[in-house]
Amino acid sequence: MSIKVDQTAIQEWLKRGVTNYLEAKHLEQQLMSGRQLRVKFGIDPTSDKIHLGRAVPFWKLRELQDWGHKIVLIIGDFTARIGDASDKDSERPMLSKEQIQLNLTNYIEQISKILDISKLEIRYNSEWLSNLSFDTLTEIANVFSVNEMLDRDNFSQRHNSNTRISLREFLYPLIQGYDSVVVKSDLELGGNDQYFNLIAGRKVQKHYNQEPQDIVTCELLLGIDGRKMSSSWGNGIYITDTPNEMFTKVMAVKDEFIIDYFRLATDLSNSQIEEYKQRLANGYNPRDIKLDLAMSIVGRYYGLEEANKAKEYFEQLFTKQEIPADVTTIQAIKIEDRRLFAVLAQVFDMSNSESKRTIQEGGVKLNQEIITDAFYELSFEKNQEYILQKGKKNIIKIIS
Repeated sequence: MSIKVDQTAIQEWLKRGVTNYLEAKHLEQQLMSGRQLRVKFGIDPTSDKIHLGRAVPFWKLRELQDWGHKIVLIIGDFTARIGDASDKDSERPMLSKEQIQLNLTNYIEQISKILDISKLEIRYNSEWLSNLSFDTLTEIANVFSVNEMLDRDNFSQRHNSNTRISLREFLYPLIQGYDSVVVKSDLELGGNDQYFNLIAGRKVQKHYNQEPQDIVTCELLLGIDGRKMSSSWGNGIYITDTPNEMFTKVMAVKDEFIIDYFRLATDLSNSQIEEYKQRLANGYNPRDIKLDLAMSIVGRYYGLEEANKAKEYFEQLFTKQEIPADVTTIQAIKIEDRRLFAVLAQVFDMSNSESKRTIQEGGVKLNQEIITDAFYELSFEKNQEYILQKGKKNIIKIIS
């Protein structure tokens, strides 16, 4: 197979969105060698959706795939049960096999929005880890010391504060490192919080007399509220979001993170991004720049036509204060309970308690009127129509 070798493109790939890599000269030589590299990327299905933060390394992988390298995607259906403690200040709960399988339902379909699935080598690490012998596990464990584990910032902090650290958590980097041995990884990518785990892969490979993989860590894209993008915090923008949802969420990104989103979530050139940076510095309205940002991100996943429709939807809803013509519509017959809190919980996938609180706090409109009675009952007579609005962003039309 012919491998594309372009020194300028490689230098750009090594800079944009990258926070760390080891032995820079060796890595560059590998990318310039013309040899097809086996590039490992592991992702644990701890939730059922992939957000833009998780997509950052996927787009880096797409470039390598376009150059002809073999991307080895490891779905961590076994490691997800153990739980990666890299970014946690408390013990991650152990997921059930059933929950992991549920999360996996649409994973490959989501990944196909970025990577060419036909060229991927897809592996599930339960293939080798579910039958790992205690002899092998003991051998791998001997490569690491407790001291090394406690040198990790989060483990050190938890240890010093007498916060529980399970032995299960210590196992994660060991067996994640063993994945690199099984797939014979030449290069591994991961988020900036994965540095210790990627280094572990090198150590385990050395133990098994393999050439240690090069490693690259990518910047973490913050959520719309400025915290790390996380499913549990509800601050994520997901690649499964509809164009309208995605556009609206991008418009809610804090102004100080606009340029980071351009760098990490779009394919605009550095010169184009620098131009936006200068506009912001010169007092240009951030909202107008975010419109371009939202167009770029939605267009990347859905195309220009859908991005334009999403922009029109946003402007109708937030600028002209109109209800968009293409608002999501559901039939009244699908409503299980007509009380307002129950309807809200059903159509917006909320808990009943969260729904009641939102209504009582004045966050819900019914046909443009704020309703604070959570037990208000909707009447679905013939040709009855309701516009149900939660906050500014979420609108559903219910028709009978």
